[in-house]
Amino acid sequence: MGAAKRSRRWLVPATAVAVVAGVGAFGPMVADASPDLPKITAQELLARVQTAKVDGLSGTVTSSTDLGLPALPGMEGEVNQFLDLLTGDHTARVAFAGPDKARVSVLDHMAERVLTTDGKTAWVYDSSRREATKVTLPAHRAHPAKPEIAPEKQAYDPQAAAKKFLAAIDPSTKVEVSGTEKVAGRDAYKLRLVPKTDQTTVGSVTLAVDAKNWIPLQVTVMPRTGKDPAVQLGFSAVSFDVPPASAFAFTPPKGVKVTEKQVPSKVEGKQTPPITPKPGAPKPVKPSADHPTVIGEGWNSVVVLRGKAPSNPALDQLLAKAPTVQGTWGTGKIISTKMVNALITTDGRIFAGLVTPETLQSAATKTPR
Repeated sequence: MGAAKRSRRWLVPATAVAVVAGVGAFGPMVADASPDLPKITAQELLARVQTAKVDGLSGTVTSSTDLGLPALPGMEGEVNQFLDLLTGDHTARVAFAGPDKARVSVLDHMAERVLTTDGKTAWVYDSSRREATKVTLPAHRAHPAKPEIAPEKQAYDPQAAAKKFLAAIDPSTKVEVSGTEKVAGRDAYKLRLVPKTDQTTVGSVTLAVDAKNWIPLQVTVMPRTGKDPAVQLGFSAVSFDVPPASAFAFTPPKGVKVTEKQVPSKVEGKQTPPITPKPGAPKPVKPSADHPTVIGEGWNSVVVLRGKAPSNPALDQLLAKAPTVQGTWGTGKIISTKMVNALITTDGRIFAGLVTPETLQSAATKTPR
């Protein structure tokens, strides 16, 4: 499996995991006259968000991302396309229905990327390359999420993104309803999460929650320093009508090269039972490129994997300029940005997250070389 595809599997979820946190204090609503909505406590709003469900929706999503990632002009192909998801401004037309139907059409630079699935077949199309991949899905699946579309769905679905921030509820976050606003022409409450720890680069996360359907319409992530959002993802237009089945169908244009793949059904075979550790013994951590490990919880989460960073002249130049750090964990390089920090050790471990460099080094002491 290539480095780019491995990155797709862990970097996008890791970015969300690093800022997931829960509720420690429920604050009252701060008065805001626009729009005028009934008062609601953070606890009540959270309960409605966590139980909200719609059968489908469609609309236009805009995203603006500035994580402070450095420009790496030497990156090409899938790596460059993946990094493109994490930077700049993007617009996408989206449609979702049930757990296994989704369509994301990303419109960028006079080109279009389409990722769609109807539950039986998934398509990935890039108009700039004139290439399409058709993936036949197994008839019976334990998990409906599709690897071909999951990262992009997370990147352009405000509801899915919001769930990441609410998935690990603990006392590490102050939560309040900070007012109301209009999003995509709809009335919404503003649910604001503020980390209590100084180990994260995240200053706050605000979810704009639809006042009728209780579905998150927009997610805004602010850094600890600066006045501009690091991430803002939300609907500019939205409909809660269930999209028709035709919305998830795809026919490749003439002249497009089509590659067909099939996802095999999982074959149940004899499995070796896991070794039960002795009581009190720490659980061994064995990160790899395909199986990252998360150290810490909530805002302090750090993703760990083992394997050399992909060789690239621009990346090599960036590492050459990065400061060298060392400790009982070993020696390595720290790459620091406004939001994302990474520690790359000389013994082949990589630590990354929306945390401070000191937090990364602390995580390194807990991971075997």
